[in-house]
Amino acid sequence: MFKKILIFIPIILLIISTTFTKNSTKQLDKKIFEIQENIRALENKYELVLLDYNYLTSPNKLMEYSQKYFDEELKKKEIKDLKNYIFKNE
Repeated sequence: MFKKILIFIPIILLIISTTFTKNSTKQLDKKIFEIQENIRALENKYELVLLDYNYLTSPNKLMEYSQKYFDEELKKKEIKDLKNYIFKNE
């Protein structure tokens, strides 16, 4: 009887420790997944902001791209040729 108890107790302890380990790894995996998703979203925002920054800081680069991809669709305007337009909400 004593031998059975000595064998049974370590088995129960191993099962309990395995359960705790599994639960903690599941929680860690969930946290890692959430952090990776947040990083992906932030990387997308970063790329968009970087794109905006590059366009806003380099009009000449924008003109290069327009000539390369849009051919005749976009035209260069002088600042003095621009006028103010007021849009009224309908």
